[in-house]
Amino acid sequence: MEILKVILIAIGLLALAMAGMAITILVKRGGKFPNTHVSGNKFLKSQGVFCSQTQDRLEQRKAWKEVDYNNLVFIPENKMGKPEE
Repeated sequence: MEILKVILIAIGLLALAMAGMAITILVKRGGKFPNTHVSGNKFLKSQGVFCSQTQDRLEQRKAWKEVDYNNLVFIPENKMGKPEE
């Protein structure tokens, strides 16, 4: 029975927190959550810091431009250090 009381109290606290956030959104001008993402921070933008997905995309694009995929040379397997059978 005690575990049921703890679960009900936890559910009640979560419901209270959700209601508080909902009321804040309804009362606040503009009615939306603040942008806490890295891309929404002006200071980080000025320092050139992006989210990890954006930085990965930029680095992959840079690497793709550096490698010339049109002039690839394929090495036979026996010259790559594998023993011949």
